[in-house]
Amino acid sequence: MIDDSEQQERSQRNPHLAGFTGLLQSKDSDAEGAEASCGAFGYLRGLRDHSAAVEFRFRDGNSMWFPYSWLGNWQYNPSEGLLLKFSGDLVYLVLIRGSNLDRPLNEGAINLTHAGLQRHRVLWVREMSEEEIRQVGEKGPTIDSIELAEFESQADLKEWLKKKGPAFLHEGTKPDV
Repeated sequence: MIDDSEQQERSQRNPHLAGFTGLLQSKDSDAEGAEASCGAFGYLRGLRDHSAAVEFRFRDGNSMWFPYSWLGNWQYNPSEGLLLKFSGDLVYLVLIRGSNLDRPLNEGAINLTHAGLQRHRVLWVREMSEEEIRQVGEKGPTIDSIELAEFESQADLKEWLKKKGPAFLHEGTKPDV
């Protein structure tokens, strides 16, 4: 097993590995803290770890969980936010608005989108207060709002998207949400 000092020496000798030091964790470091978080979301640290569900935490104290097995297609538009579609007994859309949603955290091994949600490592996502958003600034991801809606029909879903996130609405030859 490689210890942290040996890992740092390797990355110094091999500059092409510099961006991957966060990915090259020893088994001990995974065992010490299986979960980590930033102000916007919590995640599993282990590269092979997966969560069964993701929790959405609202400012009012309420939460909603969705199993990752329900997660269908999702879209990220930096100017609009992140739109997730969960299909179970009904269809649910979760619209997450914020900034730097795809920015890697300090250690560079995880972000909300590709290394987080896409790999089922995100445990929770939460709306942040205005003060918390100011403190993070441009240094990391922030979550301004999470809107959640459930739908029984495709027509209702499209109507909601027209109002809440028109950039995510695809017409004509583009695929439906």
